[in-house]
Amino acid sequence: MQKSAQEARPVQNRTESRTPVPMLFMATLGFALTFWAWALLSPLGPSLRDQLGLSSFEQAVLIAVPVIVGSVGRIPVGAMTDRLGARVMFPLMAVLTIVPVLYLGNVAETYIQYLIAGFFLGMGGTTFAIGIPFVNSWFPPARRGTALGLFGMGMGGTAISAFTTVKLTAAYGPALPFNLVAVLLAIYAAAAWLILRDRTDRPHAAGSWVARTWATLKLRPTIELAMLYAVSFGGFVAFSVYLPTYLKTEYALTQGDAASRTAGFVVLAVIMRPVGGWLSDRTHPVKVLSVAYLLAVLLAGVAALELPLVPVGTLALLGLAAALGLGTGAVFALVSRLAPPDRVGSVTGVVGAAGGLGGFFPPLLMGAVYGMTGDYSIGFVLLAVTALAAASYTWFEIRPRVT
Repeated sequence: MQKSAQEARPVQNRTESRTPVPMLFMATLGFALTFWAWALLSPLGPSLRDQLGLSSFEQAVLIAVPVIVGSVGRIPVGAMTDRLGARVMFPLMAVLTIVPVLYLGNVAETYIQYLIAGFFLGMGGTTFAIGIPFVNSWFPPARRGTALGLFGMGMGGTAISAFTTVKLTAAYGPALPFNLVAVLLAIYAAAAWLILRDRTDRPHAAGSWVARTWATLKLRPTIELAMLYAVSFGGFVAFSVYLPTYLKTEYALTQGDAASRTAGFVVLAVIMRPVGGWLSDRTHPVKVLSVAYLLAVLLAGVAALELPLVPVGTLALLGLAAALGLGTGAVFALVSRLAPPDRVGSVTGVVGAAGGLGGFFPPLLMGAVYGMTGDYSIGFVLLAVTALAAASYTWFEIRPRVT
């Protein structure tokens, strides 16, 4: 009997050693699908503005509401993930997101109805706080930056939305994109329940999520990482939701052309996120993050000049996508170094919320400023100033404390 038990143990270890890759794949797939749902309203912003007779500010509010709900919702979802695990939380949030998706595609007609449904659509943006602690638990420290960067490619769900929503709406009617996403979410929820497994040795948080969140908020790294992520991921979110409106208004592009160019921006940022994690594993996340912010300063300054879209404007926007993507990967390489193991989910929830909130206010600001001045340049100037402050803080305050 003793021999059999000893022989069985290596088999179990070999099985677990093969597990991280499919777990990473399923987490990334769930992240991408829920982010696809989360971003469904953004590409339709210009057409909804015409359809509902909205002002620039009302349009900005409509596409920003899911962002803020998905952002703030990451705090309780991250804390719940520490307690319940990803196997429960991923399918649960996928199923809950189906309801507002179907309502938007088949029922909503008025501005208020779109706002209410958009509020609940924000649940799709919370899965980021599920995947980060889940992936973090499955990979050793030397590989976490790369693994978390690969998981972060799930934010490419916003690119899928930008590429497909307008085209599917034009070809098959306004309900098709929403119904398609609802079906995919249902299939994923069933598959996730069958395939996902939390590590048996993962830390289990004790106490209520309110108490854990409050304790997490008192950690210095939580606040620092939240501010840094608000700049990098917040900048990405802001561009991904508002760029179609900016391109259509500033450069008189068609809605389809603006959506396609936005998708290109998102794809490049998504590709650069794992690059940021990979570089962080091989050099140092502080170095990668500082360079990313300084690039953002330079390119935001170029964009503020409002030069012709081809080639300078396009190069500036794509450069910003690359810089922000690098930054998002590097921030979570820092999370894996600074967060206590039993609070990775809670820290991720707060940091992820800050990132989403960082993307909530710029579209509102851009819409309000353009409505008052007819000019967008001040938004890029503010991005440059903010990125410069983030680079300085990263280098002078965080670098001395991170080995």
